[in-house]
Amino acid sequence: MSPDSKKRDIALVIDDSPETLRMLTDALDGAGMTVMVAMDGAAAMRIVEQITPDIILLDAMMPGMDGFETCRRLKRTPGLSGVPVIFMTGLAESEHIVRGLEAGGVDYVTKPIVIVEMLARIRVHLGNARLSQSARAALDVSGRFLLAVDRVGKVIWATPQAQKLLASDDSSDEGVRLDLPKPWLDWLEQVHHGLTQPKTPLKSSLLRNEDLRLQYMGKLGPDEFLLRLARDTSSDSPTEFSKELGLTSREGEVLAWLSKGKTNRDIAQILGLSPRTVDKHLEQVYAKLGVENRTAAAAIATSANRRNN
Repeated sequence: MSPDSKKRDIALVIDDSPETLRMLTDALDGAGMTVMVAMDGAAAMRIVEQITPDIILLDAMMPGMDGFETCRRLKRTPGLSGVPVIFMTGLAESEHIVRGLEAGGVDYVTKPIVIVEMLARIRVHLGNARLSQSARAALDVSGRFLLAVDRVGKVIWATPQAQKLLASDDSSDEGVRLDLPKPWLDWLEQVHHGLTQPKTPLKSSLLRNEDLRLQYMGKLGPDEFLLRLARDTSSDSPTEFSKELGLTSREGEVLAWLSKGKTNRDIAQILGLSPRTVDKHLEQVYAKLGVENRTAAAAIATSANRRNN
């Protein structure tokens, strides 16, 4: 295989019409893509067991397992949750479009297919998928404790750091829990129904005896929600400690970690802040304590901790 061929995007086309398969195969091959074809959902499932496509073109109305159910099954397959699915349909009614999007599709085109339009949509969705993959790769190496789950608490993906916190005796072979613990799932349901403020973290100590906070960070897709795990640092900066020094709770947390020798970047990662925000908090800490550097601030914090303990 030549270096150029390795760079070709892989498209999986699923349609029960030989004419449509032939037309799309010619068009996609001419656009520099490698094309795999399946005439039904079952055949598509067998293909993805062997190779992961970069994009999927899926006929909505097929005999037997239709495109909507096929899409749902594909999306439940490990490694395919981030692969864009474009529905192809002769049905332009809103209810069918909505069904496709709810099943996990990102777009749809109506038949008869306009090849130029289809290729343009493919380029857009491939670009978006690559940006998403790059963002996840960046998170993986950033040391963040992040994970994404679906509405029922199934873990879709997690950064390596989050995987370590989630690892337990009942984890999967990959070392990641398949489901959130029930108290966490109950909390997520409350967030979905507006019964809990999304930015209010849940405190728990269910996994590996770690004191953890779970925070809802936002919605990534129709059924993908980003959560952040962090060790609960409240015990490291008691209320009395902050009040005694005239600091806010957040300033007390920053100072507590500084006194333990953590760098500004370390503190930012632990508390889920940006380094710039930590810098601003430290400026306020120095001003309130009447000191000019971190060494002096750390000495005051150590002294205060001794009095409180």
